[in-house]
Amino acid sequence: MKAAAATLVAALAATAGLPDRMAHAQAVKPVILRFAADVPSAPHPAGLAMQHFGERLPQVIPGSEARLYFAGALYSIPEAFEAMRQGNLEMSWLQMGKAAPVDPWMMTMVGPGILTTVGAVDNLEKTKTYQMLVDRLQKNQLIRVFGAGHMSFGMGVGGKKRFISPADFSGRKIRSMGPVENASLEAWKASPVVMSFGEVPSALESGVIDALQTSIGGWLAVRQQAPFYTTGGAGAFTSDYYMVSASRRWWDRLSPATQQALEKLVAETIQLQKELNWCVDKMTYDKYGTKDPAKPGVYWMNPTEVAAITGSMDDAPSRFIKSKTPPAASQWVDTFLKEGRELSKQHPVGSSWIEKLDCSKHAAKIVIR
Repeated sequence: MKAAAATLVAALAATAGLPDRMAHAQAVKPVILRFAADVPSAPHPAGLAMQHFGERLPQVIPGSEARLYFAGALYSIPEAFEAMRQGNLEMSWLQMGKAAPVDPWMMTMVGPGILTTVGAVDNLEKTKTYQMLVDRLQKNQLIRVFGAGHMSFGMGVGGKKRFISPADFSGRKIRSMGPVENASLEAWKASPVVMSFGEVPSALESGVIDALQTSIGGWLAVRQQAPFYTTGGAGAFTSDYYMVSASRRWWDRLSPATQQALEKLVAETIQLQKELNWCVDKMTYDKYGTKDPAKPGVYWMNPTEVAAITGSMDDAPSRFIKSKTPPAASQWVDTFLKEGRELSKQHPVGSSWIEKLDCSKHAAKIVIR
């Protein structure tokens, strides 16, 4: 009896603090995190969305702070990727293609002429290729992916003249978005040039380059030097997809309640970025759009013109990707090509909820110079 009583007392003592410990584990706790990206700060839509995250974090989790680093101020994308893997960076807005030097598999979802409508880009996360990459990063790289962000729904080419057909690119020097885009530019007989965006205005002025690949928001910054901007929609000329991610070495140490609060805020931030991206594109087109390709301004190509530019690339981008990735990744390059083009058919121009968005609710945040 004495032994039984002693055992009972010990058991009660061991469990006495259990409710407190459980409550402590479930509590939402303040976090101080660094959030790195290579996108510009506000008024760029991605910059505005990150700024929203920074402002909302202490409201959602009192006592918290998000230290935001734009345009590679803290790390380049490969450096950020490596820092998260090692647990030296909490969060990042990772451009997929630019992470390829660290993990070549990241190139399986890049390339022009695949996702060419707003609705297709919005459904990027439903592809098997995206899910494969998310699982791979989770297991192999210790990176937790929350969702995909997008640079612009109107990626295109800005220049001193209109770039609308493959012939317009022949012999021209074009600032490229990345190595995969280099392959498509070379297919159009252009000379791709790699340089930071900060060098672009003077390069256009001096004739070092004739044009640049960028977003509509990026074009606004060089509108005087490159008055003609041509877009075929989301990804006719170039694709630019982002993963909003966290280091698992940091994330896995957070309480479940803290994780839940952060996940909700990240989802809110990605949703806002989609809306801001579209509204920047739409409001810029409303101000500078033209139906006449011979006139300066933003020209939105019709489906026939898009098909001509994407068809002329042949398989140059996918051949390049396969040459730079492990043999096992080749099937995924083909899978994404098939998935992306099918999504573009399933979600034609004008069918997405994004294209029906009332941008007046964001007008106060957006400045179209």
